Formats: sequence, C-alpha cells, structure tokens
Amino acid sequence: MRAEDFRRDRTRPFTGAEYLESLRDGREVYINGERIADVTTHPAMRNAARSHARLYDALHDEKTRDRLTSPTDTGNGGYTHKYFRVARSPQDLVAQQGAIADWARMSYGWMGRTADYKAALMNTLGANAEWYGPFKDNALAWHKRAQEAAMFMNHAIVNPPIDRDKPADQVKDVFVHITKETDAGIYVKGAKVVATSSALTHYNFLAQGSATVTEDPSLSVMFIVPMNAPGIKMFCRVSYEETANKTGHPFDYPLSSRFDENDAILVLDDVFIPWEDVLVLRDAKKILSFHPASGFMHGYCFQGCTRFAVKLDFLAGLLAKALRATGGAAFRGNQAALGEVIALRHMFWSFSNAMAHNPIPWANGAVLPNLEAALAYRTFMSEAYPRVIETVRRVVASGLIYLPSSAKDFANPEIDRYLSQYVRGSGGMGHIERIKIMKLLWDATGTEFGGRHALYELNYAGAPEEVRLQVLKGAERGGRLAEMEALVDQCMSDYDESGWTGDTWLPPLGAEVGLKAAE
Repeated sequence: MRAEDFRRDRTRPFTGAEYLESLRDGREVYINGERIADVTTHPAMRNAARSHARLYDALHDEKTRDRLTSPTDTGNGGYTHKYFRVARSPQDLVAQQGAIADWARMSYGWMGRTADYKAALMNTLGANAEWYGPFKDNALAWHKRAQEAAMFMNHAIVNPPIDRDKPADQVKDVFVHITKETDAGIYVKGAKVVATSSALTHYNFLAQGSATVTEDPSLSVMFIVPMNAPGIKMFCRVSYEETANKTGHPFDYPLSSRFDENDAILVLDDVFIPWEDVLVLRDAKKILSFHPASGFMHGYCFQGCTRFAVKLDFLAGLLAKALRATGGAAFRGNQAALGEVIALRHMFWSFSNAMAHNPIPWANGAVLPNLEAALAYRTFMSEAYPRVIETVRRVVASGLIYLPSSAKDFANPEIDRYLSQYVRGSGGMGHIERIKIMKLLWDATGTEFGGRHALYELNYAGAPEEVRLQVLKGAERGGRLAEMEALVDQCMSDYDESGWTGDTWLPPLGAEVGLKAAE
C-alpha cells in the first residue's frame, strides 16, 4: 500500500490522523539498540510526529485553509498546500510565501524539514519534466502524486564523512551506488547522511552531490524510494525529545519535547528501485547541474529563508522578553544588541520578499524565486545564526542558567517560597513567568536541541566556503560580474594619466592656473 493511499478522499491532502496512520507501515527504524515498532507512539519521536500531523490538520481547518491551500493543477479537482503547485507569477510566489510562513509559525521556525521543504523540488517536476530526459514521465507522475497528497518527503544527498581524501569510486563500500540493473529496475547499496526526519516521512529523494561524480557511472543516480522499502534502514541519533520527556516537563523543554527532527544514518542494503521511481541514471552531467537547472536551489532557498525569518522573529521576541525579565532592557548596549538581532530579522525577510516579488521566468510559463536573493540568503544565514546565539549568550549571560532544576520545584512549598523571592523577574514579573522565559531561551540556545540547531543552521545550505564559490560562479556565468566590472571600466574611462577624458569636470587647480595663463 502506497503512503498516499491512506487518504480517505483522494481530492485532498492527508489529515493529521491519516498522516500518522500512514507511518505505521513496517519501516525499519532503530534507536538505542532496538527497532521501533511504531514511530507514532515511541517516546523518541511521537510528539514530533504530532507536530507534523498538526500541520496537515491546518490544511483542513476553516481558520487556516484559505491561506495555506489552493486548487491542484493536476486535474483531480482537489486542493493542496500552495507550495506544491508550480508558481506562474509573483502573486503565486507571494501566496506561497505566506503559506510557508504560516506553517513555520506553527513550530515557531524550529522545524526545518516539514513537508513544504521538499515541495520545493516536487513542484518543479511538472513544469520542467523535459529536463529529466528519458525519465520525463516519471517526473510528471511524481509531481502529481506529491501535489495531490501534499506528500511528506525528505532527501539524502550528502555522503558519509568517510575517506573524503579519496575519489568517490574508492569508497563504494560506503557511498550509494547501483549494484544491479534489471528489466524491472535497479538495485542500490550504500549510506547517506544525515537523513533529517526520515523516520517520519513517506518517501526519500536520494541524490548525489558533485563530489560523488567520477568516471564510475554507477554513482551517478537519483531516485525516490518509500521509507518502508525492503533494505531501507534508519539508525537514529539520540532523541532530544525522549530525553526531554523522561527527565523534564514541557515547562522545562518546550521546544525539545515536540520539535526534535531526528536525524538518521540512512542505509540502503541492496534496495530495489523500480524504473518508474528513477529520475537520473548514470548521467554525471545531470548530477553536476541538478541544483540550479532543476529549479530546486531556487525553491529550497525560498522555503528555507522564509522559515529562517520566522525563527528570527521568534528569537528576537524571546530575547526582548528575557532582557525585560532581568532588567537588562534599560542598558544602551543591550538595546543595541537587540536592535542588531531585529535588523538581521529584517534582512532575511527582505531576502524572502525579493525572491517572491522579483522572480525569474522559467520553463513552460513557470517562474522561480529570484536566484540572487536566494544566494545572498545562503551566504549570510551561516553568519547570522551564530551571531544571534552569541548575542543571546552575551547579553543574557548568567540569566540563562540562574534557574531551578525543573517545574517540579514549584510543587514543593519549601522550594517555591525561596524561588518566588530570589528568582523573581524584574519590573514586578513573577518568578514562574521569569523562569518560563529563561527555560524557553535555554532550550533554544543551550540544550542539545539548541546545539543541534546551531550546527544545522550553519551547514543548512552546504559548506560555507562552497556556498560563496557558487555565488561567484553564478555571477560569472550569468554576466552579473561582467556588469560590475563594466561599471568600474566606465569610471576608469573618465580619466587617464593626462587628466579627465571629457569636459564635464574641471582640471586640478594647478592645471586651471596654467590654462588661464595660456589664455
């Protein structure tokens, strides 16, 4: 049974309950030495599953449905999340931006791999199916399947950090490659990192980075695979959700306990991929050009930047509350620090707005989010997030850890009477409110969950150096750098070693005197 078959009505996306039911499909997920029987009930990820289910329910809620959904373009007469449709105008992109932001606000920006993330690729398959050559029909079919159900897909592109000093074809015992080709499809084997949220998704889009491309064509492959396919195994990292719910209370870990997107080592142990699920086969040129040519780079940056801007909204507001709670809001230096965080928030919303309002004309009447704004977002997000976290630690300082152990302390009168006096907030704020603010800020910045997000945002768009090189190469190929240099050439043509080359500007004072004397 395919994941999308769990819907009772084929003309609409999953409901939350249908989404949860669709995950009970026998997938192989392991944590702490054991296989998880049901990912929707296991303490390691049950609340994260419900956070995703809540997003699906919002697609059907009368209060949110109009902002989140639009009619499908597949001919089934249904509706879907707006970002699963291809955009054909700036107005479409602005509407998609609103839907992305509304979903992001439901996790306060802390879930980066929600279903609309991979929609950034799936919404391109219909408009740009020709790019996939012999697999054009597969692209069209997957565009339809993903859109009509608002399918939850993840991806695994990066190779494990093993033997990076060797050519990829010398690491085939680890990297994903084709082991056999049959009339029915291909068999693949290898591992990928880090398959974020894979345990809770329906399908995985498995692709290759340029570093994998070698003379060995068995490494040049892209396909889509269901997460319960025989041979798919997921070995999860420690669950921050499980730790939070075993050792604390929602009051103590309000983010960790429900928004932890578990990352996994994804292993494919001779997994069969039918031909209808293959998108690229033994084609190194396609692999190398995939990100810009497929439209995925434009799309994932649009979703990622909008979600990141929502996260900065949250962090700026939380920092403002923390400074008031400690009495630090009156200090000029702290005000300036908060102002800088707000300015960073403005910057990323500006990038998102630019992507929406200044699109690039694309294939078959479609448009893509503006690439220059997308590349600017990719370049500066890895600097902005560490800057925000460092600012929080610097201006809130000991306030982040001047806290009791857990919410259980409030239930003990012998503890609570001291907390009410010595851990009260400033300006008449009660101790429970102050502690609640600081616990939330600590979960965002200081816990394992917070540390994972610092790593996640730093590497979200790839290696920072590689991102900057891509900006340079894009400016070279697109002619933008030539335009910049032409502007400099124009300036330099205004003068030479003898002075100004035209008659707009007057010569130096000494030369003026000489001219008058000559007259």
